[in-house]
Amino acid sequence: MTPREKLQRAYELAFHPPTLDRTWGQIKRDEVADHEELVELLQMALDLHQALPESGYASHRALQRLAVYQANSRQFGTVSFLRNVLKRLGVETTFPHGTVPGHMIRDIGLPPFCRQRTGPSGATAPGQER
Repeated sequence: MTPREKLQRAYELAFHPPTLDRTWGQIKRDEVADHEELVELLQMALDLHQALPESGYASHRALQRLAVYQANSRQFGTVSFLRNVLKRLGVETTFPHGTVPGHMIRDIGLPPFCRQRTGPSGATAPGQER
């Protein structure tokens, strides 16, 4: 996995609940192929929930996007969930940096969160076309 792919995956684990849920299911079913890589990705995801830095990030737009992701994820209890998953994997969690490392702040999009809505006839609702 390239560094960009790792960062994309960490963002998805940190801010896209369906991805985290799918990963949790794989852990419970003992279907994890690379335990060390998963722990690294979960720790990166947890790092993305730290305070935002004052400097060292790629762009202001990326910083704003991360702030929105952090705010939106609070309603799902993602930080506690990530800590509990890591604990289940036998990993102690800490925030060694205090702030999100600047190199992790990138303008990364997430997959769609919800299913497409359909109208009464089964047709795709207006504005939901692919």
